[in-house]
This record gives sequence, C-alpha cells and structure tokens, in this order.
Amino acid sequence: MLKPILLVEDDTRDLELTLVALERSQLANEVIVVRDGAQALEYLQREGMFAGRAPGNPAVVLLDLKLPKVNGLEVLQFVRADPLLRSLPIVMLTSSQEESDVVRSYELGVNAYVVKPVEFNQFVRAISDLGVFWAVLNEPPPGSMKAARRHD
Repeated sequence: MLKPILLVEDDTRDLELTLVALERSQLANEVIVVRDGAQALEYLQREGMFAGRAPGNPAVVLLDLKLPKVNGLEVLQFVRADPLLRSLPIVMLTSSQEESDVVRSYELGVNAYVVKPVEFNQFVRAISDLGVFWAVLNEPPPGSMKAARRHD
C-alpha cells in the first residue's frame, strides 16, 4: 500500500499549484492536505479530526514555513523531538529565502529546503521531482512502519 503525501499549505494559490504539479507527476500516492501546523500535528498524531485515520506515517511531509497557529519550524521541531516520528522525511516548501529560515530548518533536522519557484513550469518540475524522490525512490529506515503504529 502506498503511503500518502502530507501537504501542509495555507496559501490557496500555492496549494492549487502544488496539487496540479503533483497530479502532473502521475504519482499514485494520495495527497492529504492540511491548512495549518496544528492540523499537521493532529494528522501525524492521529488526534482530533484525524483520530480515525489509518495507522502509519506519510511518505513525506511537504511543509510550508509560514503557517497559522503552529508554524513550520514548530511542526518540524515537534516531529524531530518525537522518537516515533523522528525519521519522517520533511521537505520545507516555502517562498522564504531568508538565510535564518534556511539555517534554522536544517538545525532542526529538515531533510530538504526548497524555495518555491515563481515560474509555473519550473514549479511543476520541482514538485514532481520531490514527489517522485520521496514517495517512490527514497528507502525509509528499517522499522519506520512499526513506529508509525504507536497510536493504534
């Protein structure tokens, strides 16, 4: 069974562009969309409106930096502090090119930091490459499926 891709994005335009780009990449993975960091944490912990979701972690989290309620850095920090989520691949997908954001993301353990390209075809290519790499090519650490079942 294919693991879903968790997309955490609050900007409607960026959300639509990312979904189009993922669709064009022809990945079979389901894309779960949440609009803020609090919802992302609920999804990952199988709490709140996601309490009934199937066990397991997504293949990858595409995480925006500037989010309402809980920002991307806070989500990243929470995930990396949780022994059962720690190995979850997280890609910061953001428009921020601020050096402090890049540095802080890597300090907190992000797997990749991707600045959203402004040109549509470039954006589609970047998202497609990300999706294929993390959802298809990347080999997760051994035992990561067991860890994903903790909230059963």
